[in-house]
Amino acid sequence: MLWSTPSRTRETDGPLPDWLFADRIDAGRALGELVALCHDLSGPVVVALPRGGVPVGAQVARKLGAPLVAMPVGKVGAPGREELAVGAVAPGGVTVLNDDVIAALRLGPDDVDDLVSRAAVKVAHQVELYSRAGQGVPLSGRCVVVVDDGLATGASMRASLIAVRELQPRRLVLAVPVAAPEALASLASLVDEEVSLVRPERMEAVGAWYKDFSQTTDAEVAALLAELG
Repeated sequence: MLWSTPSRTRETDGPLPDWLFADRIDAGRALGELVALCHDLSGPVVVALPRGGVPVGAQVARKLGAPLVAMPVGKVGAPGREELAVGAVAPGGVTVLNDDVIAALRLGPDDVDDLVSRAAVKVAHQVELYSRAGQGVPLSGRCVVVVDDGLATGASMRASLIAVRELQPRRLVLAVPVAAPEALASLASLVDEEVSLVRPERMEAVGAWYKDFSQTTDAEVAALLAELG
């Protein structure tokens, strides 16, 4: 089944700066302004990908007056090259694999299973950790806005969207400050609407679009979830 995918994006005049956002809070505030213009946002819930997506999602949640929950996702990194995504794992047994990367690295089934198992352990740890912060907002029948701090390959976001779809939301919106156009296109069939502030032709690393891209800690995530959950 395919869902229609009207999209929103903010146009930029002239060349883009070396970095676009001061930090994740700055990005979240700007993103929230655009998300607020989306169609049919009654009773929204903001779902953020930990850890970096949570401070962005917190600002969106504040703008919408919505609760904030986390969707733990574990990137399945390539051996010795963790930044290269072999795939991603989300709660509920959702696993998304990048077959092209697996083939290029000549990874066998046992290798992939081992990498997926390690990622699943991290996800289980985050689920337990964040559940202590008041995670209990139902998503069924709600308008759900899934937020991250950026979209490069889309593997983690794909796993998150599939996991959220299993919970039967009424409407599903994907919202990120910066996204590779091809990654957005690959996720279009999973969402009802896409929101992004900028879609650079050359994405490179998400962190390149932030002046401050400091790592978000589990303690910061838990504090935001406790405040806005």
